[in-house]
Amino acid sequence: MLKIQAISPEVQALKTLPELLQWRVQKTPGADAYRQFDAQTATWVTYSWADAGRLVSQFSRAMAAMQFSKGARIGILLPNGLDTVCADQATLALGHVPVPMHALDNPESIAFILADSAASMLIAESQKQWEAIRDAGYALPDLQQVVITAASVSSSPADAQTRISTLADWLKAAEQFPSTSWPFPDEEDLAGLVYTSGTTGKPKGVMLTHRNVMANVKAVLLRVTPFESDVFLSFLPLSHTFERTAGYYTPIAGGCCVAFARSVKDLPEDMRTMQPTILVSVPRIYERVLAKIEGDVSASVLKSWLFRQACSIGWKRYSQQHDGVQTSNRLSLTERCLWPLLDKLIAGKLRTQFGGRLRLAVSGGAALSQHVAQTFLGLGIPVAQGYGMTETSPVIAANIPLNTDPTSVGAALEGVEVRIGDNKELQVRGPSIMRGYWNRPEDTAKVFDDGWLKTGDQAAVEASGRIRILGRVKEIIVTSTGEKIAPVDLEQAILADAGYEQAYVFGDNRPFIACSVVVTQAYWQQTLTKAGIGACATDSEEASKARALILKRIRELTTSFPYYAQPRGVIVTLTPWSVENSLLTPTLKLKRNNLAAHFAPQVEALYKGR
Repeated sequence: MLKIQAISPEVQALKTLPELLQWRVQKTPGADAYRQFDAQTATWVTYSWADAGRLVSQFSRAMAAMQFSKGARIGILLPNGLDTVCADQATLALGHVPVPMHALDNPESIAFILADSAASMLIAESQKQWEAIRDAGYALPDLQQVVITAASVSSSPADAQTRISTLADWLKAAEQFPSTSWPFPDEEDLAGLVYTSGTTGKPKGVMLTHRNVMANVKAVLLRVTPFESDVFLSFLPLSHTFERTAGYYTPIAGGCCVAFARSVKDLPEDMRTMQPTILVSVPRIYERVLAKIEGDVSASVLKSWLFRQACSIGWKRYSQQHDGVQTSNRLSLTERCLWPLLDKLIAGKLRTQFGGRLRLAVSGGAALSQHVAQTFLGLGIPVAQGYGMTETSPVIAANIPLNTDPTSVGAALEGVEVRIGDNKELQVRGPSIMRGYWNRPEDTAKVFDDGWLKTGDQAAVEASGRIRILGRVKEIIVTSTGEKIAPVDLEQAILADAGYEQAYVFGDNRPFIACSVVVTQAYWQQTLTKAGIGACATDSEEASKARALILKRIRELTTSFPYYAQPRGVIVTLTPWSVENSLLTPTLKLKRNNLAAHFAPQVEALYKGR
């Protein structure tokens, strides 16, 4: 049974994001709003809602002094932090349009977005970052001002047509500008021009209105109730709608505190320090945590046995305690007696790694494997998978925290309608659906069918309302023999082994399925030893026996798939795929076209050799 949460009538009446922030500042001015690490003092600094309101006003005055026309696009290229929040809120307060960009994206992509959006202003972290963008080969005639958050900047003849200022100087220069209040934007005004991740081709700017985003925030509040005592830990880029809606705007509505993690590398320590109650993440983070744990326990037969028992018994306990989650086994007396020990030795230690207070771990942005979800739920990490896309602001469906089903993404949010179209494609409509793609009417028309947005995902909707995602319509691999395979399912099966960090399955129009995998250094060394080979490169002739062992293991991991779906070739690498090398999107999804180009010579050699 789907339980709908209550929502404050005050929040229900709000129509725009600036109204939401103003309401929050007035309602709980002294409560904790944001925390971030100060590198100079090596301490965590907490800001109240009143502090945040004052800082946003300073940014707003400086931006008003620029005298841009209403609706100007403002590029924001910053890591997560209070400066990012202030830049975003100031832009919204003046009726302008934030264009958030991933702080680690390559200069060419950033320059393209600035040119495509005709941005009037850019706020970036360093002059070096700006110069790389400036020299990327795109004309930026509309860009009038660049603000750098670093302490100093130097002038350059190449910047003759664009003003360059430090953030401190930009804010100070506006102190003489009259302080005033600005009228709230209309709910149909744009609240963001968010560029899609671009797993294929150039990114497209998604136009999201205040009505779109506020409708999604309110719908999320009906599914999950945040408390003013909650602490979110923010580490997903604020350039992505998942983090913007779930990890930034929703906490404002709930009056929650958001702590900005220093980096993904520092995430384990930051979780222990900040002790978050709510975590918003993509599956890859949960997969990494589980892979490390499985790798650690694998060295000991006893630890490995205890971990397997904890996972098995924990999942049985979860299944029996929650409606709608099926299990074929009941707990035996021995298992019931063993659980308190396993909870202390295994599950409790895992919960401590997340800070010890986590009451909700949201997973979205990509599919979370059933294995990872069941393991975490069984060990007391309340993972709730959701589903959405940039074009829907972004949440379409979500599990409820106390009744989550690892095999589904939950039911559609209130106000969101779903249907299944041709080729099992999930289609949606509702108040959170985008206005369209920026300056791309033809692309906009292609994704709508009589008012319904085509998601590009194949799905099934159960009688209970739960949605199960089956795969991407366009990602389905069709081999030269006519067999159809969903690569994501295979990739998740391979990643069940902790030795495999990343997997990319291919084989479209080829005689058989193959894959490329990133393995850990330790796993590669173990495989070389097992094959009786000394140290050598993964693609060397000497390593052929080791690659054969890896392929054998991959086939063991995929035995539940039809024979034609099991990989018959493998490319092995030790170099991780990342946003920086353009092989992953900002939300850590595979850029399949880029991976195909990256591995093209090896792929050709693999098939030619067979």
